[in-house]
Amino acid sequence: MANKSVAASPEHRASPIEARLGAVLRVREVNVLAALLIVMALISVSTPYFLTTDNLMGVFRSFSLVAIMSIGMVMVIVTGGIDLSVGSVLGLSSLITALCFKAGLPTIVCVGGGLATGVVFGLVNGLLVTGIGLPPFIATLGTLSIGRGLMYMITHGVPLTPDTPDSFAEIGQGYVGLVPIPVVVLLVMAVIFAVLMRSTRFGRHVYAVGGNEQAARLSGVKTARVKLLVYALSGIIASVAGIISFSRFLSAEPASGFGIELDVIAAAAIGGASLAGGIGSVEGAVIGAALAGIISNGVVLMNIDTYAQQAITGAVILIAVSLDVFRNRFGKG
Repeated sequence: MANKSVAASPEHRASPIEARLGAVLRVREVNVLAALLIVMALISVSTPYFLTTDNLMGVFRSFSLVAIMSIGMVMVIVTGGIDLSVGSVLGLSSLITALCFKAGLPTIVCVGGGLATGVVFGLVNGLLVTGIGLPPFIATLGTLSIGRGLMYMITHGVPLTPDTPDSFAEIGQGYVGLVPIPVVVLLVMAVIFAVLMRSTRFGRHVYAVGGNEQAARLSGVKTARVKLLVYALSGIIASVAGIISFSRFLSAEPASGFGIELDVIAAAAIGGASLAGGIGSVEGAVIGAALAGIISNGVVLMNIDTYAQQAITGAVILIAVSLDVFRNRFGKG
């Protein structure tokens, strides 16, 4: 009886507030958001220029492309895959859009050409993974190289700068109030795909495939179709980033998007996505991209050697992934 009274006593039982707080703190996105706010506070104390409107809008614009592509990347990672081709898709979509403008085609056709490039690459990636059975790393590494090679073959290493209408330039250079249009596009896409992943059958199937593909298949999920759609979405999302990039600079560079796939994967990993599959969210990936972008901006504002930027970002990735490993280990224990 004494033991029962001790177990039932209020001092040994978590209050509803404590239980709710504990549940909130176990949410990965909340932890990443807390880290983002702490970093912003530290940088703002170190330099008075960080919290200015011009600087913040510039930071948001600068990481918006990585954040947009991280939306597609996190969906691929949740299925247990990876898409290394997103940088090449960005660059090639930008180039195809520029070529269409050079040919004098209407804006809508030019944008459609850029988007079609992403769809084609995404479908090829998906078919290589689901049809032939190639590991996602190998399949997308191959299409990365193909895309990069096509860019140099078409441009011969020379940037392409066609005439474009002012309305198209507004996509990458314009504002809605004080907010850059690329940031508005990011927010709209983040909301749409967050709802898609959390509140639709397709989203549940994506998580099921990443959690246990064999069990998902036995329960009736068409796993190959889900993977194909996810890679296609990753490709078209990367092409959206490519069109915005070309609209911003009005020049298709042969090296456009080179290496950006690492930043995109980092954003998803920092945001809580597990590279083993089954875990991750759109909002986490976007917050991860914001954290990496703000760290980069802080490095510049605080006059830290810019060569240290990659090292700092790498350290953040290792910490984020290590925390995920420890969380899974102790959670299972």
